[in-house]
Amino acid sequence: MQNDKAKFKIDFKKRLYNFVLRLIAFLDKLPKDRITQVMVDQLMRSGTSIIGNYIEAQASSSRKDFTNFFNHSLKSTNESKLWLAILRDSKRASVEEVDWFLKELEEVGNIFGSSILKLRGRK
Repeated sequence: MQNDKAKFKIDFKKRLYNFVLRLIAFLDKLPKDRITQVMVDQLMRSGTSIIGNYIEAQASSSRKDFTNFFNHSLKSTNESKLWLAILRDSKRASVEEVDWFLKELEEVGNIFGSSILKLRGRK
């Protein structure tokens, strides 16, 4: 059981890291107009914050602190979904690419949400 848990943590961190690398490549290809760049900046912050807070959680000093970092990751996940949807719906990004990111963020968000519930003893 412990081995599965450790493997999941490693795989999840890799998944988040690869998500950020793909996000950077995606954002780099978007139009360079002022409006798009504002959204790109916001998405870059929220998208990279997901893994940043996850990494910080690993070094947290208490269960409460750990849970708070996971909560911040979940909030960044939700914010990233908003910026991606706006980029898609304003036709600044392709539906296919954005849909991959939205699906990935939905899965990641579910993992964080489930983890938070377990940490708070509600599941």
